[in-house]
Amino acid sequence: MLENLLYRIIKGLWISFSCLPFWAIYRLSDLFFYIVFYVGRYRRRVVRANLISSFPEKSLPEIQCIERKFYQYLCDCFVESTKLATMSHRTMKRRMRVVNAEDVNREIRAGRSVSLFLGHYANWEWVSSLPLWLEPTMVGGQVYHRLHNRLMDRLMIFNRERMGTQCVEMHDILRWIHTQHANRLVSVTGYIADQSPSRRNVRYFLPFLHHNIPVLIGAERITQKYGFTAFYVELKRVKRGYYEAQFVRMPNEKPSAKTEYPTTEWYYRLLEQTIRRQPELYLWTHKRFKYAKPDPII
Repeated sequence: MLENLLYRIIKGLWISFSCLPFWAIYRLSDLFFYIVFYVGRYRRRVVRANLISSFPEKSLPEIQCIERKFYQYLCDCFVESTKLATMSHRTMKRRMRVVNAEDVNREIRAGRSVSLFLGHYANWEWVSSLPLWLEPTMVGGQVYHRLHNRLMDRLMIFNRERMGTQCVEMHDILRWIHTQHANRLVSVTGYIADQSPSRRNVRYFLPFLHHNIPVLIGAERITQKYGFTAFYVELKRVKRGYYEAQFVRMPNEKPSAKTEYPTTEWYYRLLEQTIRRQPELYLWTHKRFKYAKPDPII
């Protein structure tokens, strides 16, 4: 009873904040930036270390410029995510535009399920709106990690499922995929595939931003097992509060002779290209390279 009451209160506050117009939440974002960047100095050392090791060719002033832009965007991303709670489908389609939805819709109409690979880049929370652009016959799913805080976990699920997708925990995704496949349903499943595996699950390494990093291969294994079509979701920030998504079909050929997981390798190659275009839109606050091999990629 107490948990449900607390959830209603938190949800009510979240929705109230979401009802603010965009100009107002961006003024608050500017305030949050000052607090996070100058006062709290939230993970400044981690961000600086990640940027320096990822872009050794850049000067310190260039790194500092990216760092500042990143924190400004991080605050924007947070306030924009709250808008999922109340934004209409029409407004969302205007602010998160898909330039080639027909490429995926063609697969759906042919009865072929799809795996979407994306990263912690630009507003990945708004990517949950992609079903608005896809054939209504498909079943949409997005893999997520359950939060330790049950109240925030319920709030996150409410937020992410408003636009037509189902949140599926990582350890349940294979069962979920099999259920859709057994029922002859066409599914479109989104994987934020740049997560770092736990130390005990480190098995396969790939080059990424001047590092040899361990990568998760579960999404590719599921994609290959069921014969799904794999697309990379390339995101672009057009201006504040407006984005474009483009589906990039992953090539069938192996990108290198020795690769064991070609889809995963293509994904990381494409993601790096995206990050280098606008590095401030990537999530730099995590220790992404803590399990990287000591020999760097130059």
